[in-house]
Amino acid sequence: MTQSSDINAGTSTNEEAAAEEIRWQDVLSPEEFAVLRQGATERPFTGEYNDETAAGMYQCRACGADLFPSDTKFASHCGWPSFYAPLAEDRVRYIRDTSMGMERVEVRCANCDSHMGHVFSGEGYGTPTDQRYCINSISLKLNTDAADS
Repeated sequence: MTQSSDINAGTSTNEEAAAEEIRWQDVLSPEEFAVLRQGATERPFTGEYNDETAAGMYQCRACGADLFPSDTKFASHCGWPSFYAPLAEDRVRYIRDTSMGMERVEVRCANCDSHMGHVFSGEGYGTPTDQRYCINSISLKLNTDAADS
């Protein structure tokens, strides 16, 4: 009986996860879905926020959670928006990523588990944290109203 319950619970969880991904497909564009839910990466130097300098709060495009204040954004010239720190450590979660033949740290939205990009350390940018959060523009939306708060 216990074993059967465990199996059913796992199936239910898998079915719920599949249903959740279908819901995301309904609200995100195919490009957004590929990056946010499937971990793809947009082409460098093509994102709308790569060169953006407006003040505000960068939020998760999928769920709207506040992630990166614009005053932590810096010009890294790497092809994607770069930040030296999230708003707070509990806003993002980190996953060890060994794909692409190297070791990286993936950054995900802690609220909805959407893929944001990767964080790198020790590259010599001279930021207060010596980190570069390399984030896909398509994973973000800039709330310029937050600059007034």
